[in-house]
Amino acid sequence: MNSKKNVSVLVIDAQGGGLGRQLVLSIKEISGVRITAVGTNTVATSNMLKAGADEAATGENSVITACRKADFIIGPLGIVIADAMLGEITPKMANAVAQSAAKRIFIPFSNCDNYIAGVGAFSTGRLIDDAVSSLKKLLNDFQNP
Repeated sequence: MNSKKNVSVLVIDAQGGGLGRQLVLSIKEISGVRITAVGTNTVATSNMLKAGADEAATGENSVITACRKADFIIGPLGIVIADAMLGEITPKMANAVAQSAAKRIFIPFSNCDNYIAGVGAFSTGRLIDDAVSSLKKLLNDFQNP
């Protein structure tokens, strides 16, 4: 059985890191998780670190390395689409997320030439609330197999 203090949640974001910042703020309310934030650029990383991530790093190799260590990965759906987010997601990053043994929770956004049907009616806040709710359920299942 895993204990809460050993659960690693990886938040990945790009561009300005606004979504990642909101995710970190919401996830910090869950006791016993360690949040690693990885941005594709320093602005995204800085915003997630300021929001309270326990540790943070930037760039392609950081995404690849963190994906190997995470129990859960959460971020926009674009993190598994090569060249998404205005080209900030490299093929190696997308592959690392997709092949990780971690449970993945994706926030669906239609942008950067990727359109997700049915998403337009949901606010960012509602999507984040749903993602964090899903994380809580998965954490419970993870800790109580």
